[in-house]
Amino acid sequence: MATDQAQLTGETVELLQQLIRNRCVNDGTDDGAQEHRSAHLLRDELDGLGLDVELTESLPGRTSVVARYEGTDADAPALCLMGHTDVVPVSEDGWVNDPFGGELITSSDGVDEVWGRGAVDMLNLTSSMLVAFRDVVRTGVRYPGDIVFFGVADEEAGGINGALPIVQDQWDLVACDYVLTEYGGTPAHGADGTTVLMTTAEKGLGGRWVTVHGTPGHGSMPFGTDNALVKAAQIVTRIAEAEIAPRIDEQFRDRVHALDIDDATKGALLDPARVSEALASLPPDLARNTHSCCHMTFSANLLDAGTKTNTVPDRARLYVDVRMLPGDTQADVDRALTDIIGPDLLPSVEITPAYPVMQDAAPGSTTQTPLWDALTDAIRIAYPDARVVPSLVTGATDARFFRQRGVTAYGAGLLSNKVTLEEFLNRFHGHNERIDIESLDLTTRLWRNVFDRLWR
Repeated sequence: MATDQAQLTGETVELLQQLIRNRCVNDGTDDGAQEHRSAHLLRDELDGLGLDVELTESLPGRTSVVARYEGTDADAPALCLMGHTDVVPVSEDGWVNDPFGGELITSSDGVDEVWGRGAVDMLNLTSSMLVAFRDVVRTGVRYPGDIVFFGVADEEAGGINGALPIVQDQWDLVACDYVLTEYGGTPAHGADGTTVLMTTAEKGLGGRWVTVHGTPGHGSMPFGTDNALVKAAQIVTRIAEAEIAPRIDEQFRDRVHALDIDDATKGALLDPARVSEALASLPPDLARNTHSCCHMTFSANLLDAGTKTNTVPDRARLYVDVRMLPGDTQADVDRALTDIIGPDLLPSVEITPAYPVMQDAAPGSTTQTPLWDALTDAIRIAYPDARVVPSLVTGATDARFFRQRGVTAYGAGLLSNKVTLEEFLNRFHGHNERIDIESLDLTTRLWRNVFDRLWR
């Protein structure tokens, strides 16, 4: 018997609140997020259904959970629903409400929203995936292909203690042909109708540590000194002012055409010579996102220098967050970064990769698949005239590990029209993160509708 949709939405809301309250904050250290709290919660949510639910731990407390519901046809494609359980840190004084309260609050314009870190990135999807997956199992519905639920640790620190070792060393646990994960399903309502962005590609991680060397001296005599911090500051400025050539490809054109902006601005965004001018005319949040979708980006995010207040520093260490467009290589990153630093400062500099495993940016996934067709059909239940557009997500996700294996992966979900694209993007890693109940309802429905259409 089918479960009442209101019940399923309520289950998604409650599970999302619990995941937020578990406070699995990933600060980038090995023992940081302690995702075991949410992994055990998700395991317990599947208790009593007759499934083999596997907990796998990369380091103490860094736990992921996997459950597989077998299909009726061993040759049918398997689908994995992958949601991460960790969240990024918060600056609590910037929040109106408790970032880990998981409170259900009605806004001033009457919209019911769940508040808390991870409500958008991506505990909303993780909770709805679990609820949809569990409903299939408990109602006894059988599909030809396997459905895998994968609640994974450490996504917010690059997946080194989460998806990467599981995909590399425990492939049988998550083996699949398709993956659905974050982030997609944002509707844009413009003069040409509704467009829904669905992620088919993402930017790659190319972070670098830049170590700058100088000569120590007494801080009371700074004239003419070889100050590593001063040279590092010059590099920071050059990074901020660097003009990287845009890449205007078909996917970027589709994204621009989906924006609710005037035709003249769209035309300027698609002209490499006028991109910067057009970006300056957009709202800041939309401009940042649009810029990142057509550029390899470099952001100087951390700087550490010196050993004492009265000593000229002989060493400074700078972290540069680099995001590559699909198809870019790590060699491309090094070439661009050395060009930015310049020949005058390069002799004082060492550049090293930031992560133990540095991969080239994975190519995007094709839309010529039964899963894309199933997603499109399912989205049109909510938005009948929607044009579903393949899109690029600017942050890295764990989908890249599957794409490196040749697995088709999409960032999916389905949002209501209660929030604009610009506002939604602003909530990623931002203050006052929250998600409306209608979006949770639409997304929970989406997964079930996709199942019904993928294997029909």
